[in-house]
Amino acid sequence: MPQPNDMSRSLATFDHDRTLIAVIEMSQSSWLVAGMIPGVERQPAKKLTPDEGGLLRLLHRWRGEAQKAGRTIDRIAVAYEAGRDGFWLARLLRAQGIEAHVIHPNSIAVSREHRRAKTDRLDTALLKRAFLGWLRGEREHCSMAAVPSLEEEDGKRPSRERENLVGERTRIGNRVKSTLARLGIRGFKPTLRTAAERLERLRTPEGEPVPPHTLAELRREMARLRLVAEQIREIETARLERLERQPNRGAHPMIRLLAQVRGLGIETADMLAREAFSRRLRDRRAVARYGGLTGAPDESGARRREKGLAKAGNARVRRGMIQLAWRFLRFQKDSALAQWYRARTADARGATRKALIIALARKLLVALWRLVTTGEVPHGVVLRPAS
Repeated sequence: MPQPNDMSRSLATFDHDRTLIAVIEMSQSSWLVAGMIPGVERQPAKKLTPDEGGLLRLLHRWRGEAQKAGRTIDRIAVAYEAGRDGFWLARLLRAQGIEAHVIHPNSIAVSREHRRAKTDRLDTALLKRAFLGWLRGEREHCSMAAVPSLEEEDGKRPSRERENLVGERTRIGNRVKSTLARLGIRGFKPTLRTAAERLERLRTPEGEPVPPHTLAELRREMARLRLVAEQIREIETARLERLERQPNRGAHPMIRLLAQVRGLGIETADMLAREAFSRRLRDRRAVARYGGLTGAPDESGARRREKGLAKAGNARVRRGMIQLAWRFLRFQKDSALAQWYRARTADARGATRKALIIALARKLLVALWRLVTTGEVPHGVVLRPAS
């Protein structure tokens, strides 16, 4: 029985004589488009400049060739691998009435030879075979990525930008501390409001002031740090204003519901809603896989070992859930999940606690997914009053 939202195979009936198939190997400088035209023996491949207009003209030309061969084309199916160009081309093709799909690159099986031949033409041949099997409804040929709308894709930008800015803030702070440590100055905190004033009063262990060139460098670093901190506050303030101004738009109800869980803040709620829960994941196994919190068993013959996390899902969700799992133990001590963790780690070593925190993160992700999809509150979890 086919499962809903199954991206591992096509559920539409495939008629080879009425379907024009094309795959695109995309790069920054050129596109190689390979096709399978009903009624035409040859399988053409055409190199184009990265131009959607040229691609549409080529597809219509191939449709005309099929009609000359006595075939009626009812369906044009195009696929390309997810990469730098994202999903804009799929949205454009769908707007033109063309069926477009984006393939997960790591779902394509490749040769395990150490020095295998790899060219754009070989890659398009591999994509064609995988895409053709997917269209026929066969499993395990390849897996498609869900194509988000422009609004959904844009909604992820504030959280991702904030993540980059927080990383930049940490890097700048570490550079400032490292520069001062070379002079023997320790204990300086760049994130304090008075840090810029304290910088002028710093002295080395010999009683000397900070050298002029180093001081100028540190001033510039502190200016960057202030700018980054201001941009982070701007993103956070704008997000809160959007939630208050449009509480029922898009993913906002989901964010507000998640933020009611004690220990789960707006930032984590926004990340989970935008990155994971806004997707139509079909079951708890799909949720755990997308979160990158499933294992990677290695079994062959008598060998049995676990290689750790597969890390095949969304890295932001995985990092956020592991951090949230540690916070969850602190803020939700009486919940069933926290009691489950403590019962199994009461007398355990640190390595066991770290392994089980992954299991807790996986269980917690599934529980939060059920909360936003069915309204089922995890047993024992305390919610804040709705604002």
